Amino acid sequence: MGTTVWINATLYTGTEKIEKGFVRCAKTILDIGEMADFKEAEGDTIIDAAGKMIVPGFIDVHSHGGYGWDSMDGNSEEIDQMVHKMQQEGITSYFATTMTQSYQNIEKAMVAIKEAAERNPVIQGIHLEGPFVSVDFKGAQPEEYIKTPDAAMMRKWNDLSGGLIRLVTYAPETSDATEFEKYCMDHNIVLSVGHSNATRAQLMDSKASHVTHLYNAQRGLHHREPGVTGHAFLEKLYSEMIVDGYHIAPDMVNIAYQILGPDHIELITDSMRAKGMPDGESELGGQKVFVKDKQARLADGTLAGSVLQFKDAFKNMMAFTGCRIEDAVKMSSVNQAIEFGLTQKGTLEVGKDADMVVFDQDLKLEQTISFGELVLKN
Repeated sequence: MGTTVWINATLYTGTEKIEKGFVRCAKTILDIGEMADFKEAEGDTIIDAAGKMIVPGFIDVHSHGGYGWDSMDGNSEEIDQMVHKMQQEGITSYFATTMTQSYQNIEKAMVAIKEAAERNPVIQGIHLEGPFVSVDFKGAQPEEYIKTPDAAMMRKWNDLSGGLIRLVTYAPETSDATEFEKYCMDHNIVLSVGHSNATRAQLMDSKASHVTHLYNAQRGLHHREPGVTGHAFLEKLYSEMIVDGYHIAPDMVNIAYQILGPDHIELITDSMRAKGMPDGESELGGQKVFVKDKQARLADGTLAGSVLQFKDAFKNMMAFTGCRIEDAVKMSSVNQAIEFGLTQKGTLEVGKDADMVVFDQDLKLEQTISFGELVLKN
């Protein structure tokens, strides 16, 4: 098999910036460095990327669907197609995200995602968002299916998924979650507080180390009770953010960035099936959703996931905070790889999977490379 070399590019590796560099790839990264050290080898296909920027492929740990499909549909072929479409946004690693639904539907989703992952290695895990959440902050999670944390069900679902569950959103205040938390920690499942009315005292007693969509669907910051948001700030928890300009006001994005810094924020899309589709009626968790002006809402006006594309979250984060590209790379790739132990992902380094995104100087996404294969070329 031949190799492909991108030359003359500005590289943001996740650990450093190389002003004029090259990266040689097969399925993994074979060599990377400054152009002064580049030597063409037999079998190289050369791509001149002068004026382009190359960053690590994006890792989305919270996305329900897009392009007309949803992880809860329980159809492995459609999930596979959906993830391929997501690569046009620069996503090269993906956690298929479920939501609060009947146990039967969740089980069906576990099996389908497992089957899709067996043929599509972009799927690196499952994010189980609910059903173990609070009715007080249910957001767009259907109330009739909300349950208290249940270790036995987690065990069953994780077994059905082939051990793919990597992240679970739960409300630790709803019951004694000790057994549930122990199962998750013993099986490398990150505990995330979300859709929760927990106080800081309750969270100090929990094992949650991650926050699902910071600010959204949680007890907020108050001068007499820090709540979920304040706890995230004080403990510097890994905090997801939906940076579409609607879920969080830009100034509030900037406040979180000033407090948490680039090492504790993870950009997500929290997208649903209407992403990439025309405005109009859609669906989430059996509920009607109405999409207009880049917003997805239930009939009562509740935001119901997003139609955000990851490439736009990446750009918006810089626009809302003034952060550098190097910092945006941490929030879109590096942090996720560190937190979830995705040792082949997150940075551009020799031996890691050749997952990369190529931008022009105006941050227009031009190419997505996944496992060394060019999957998008504009």
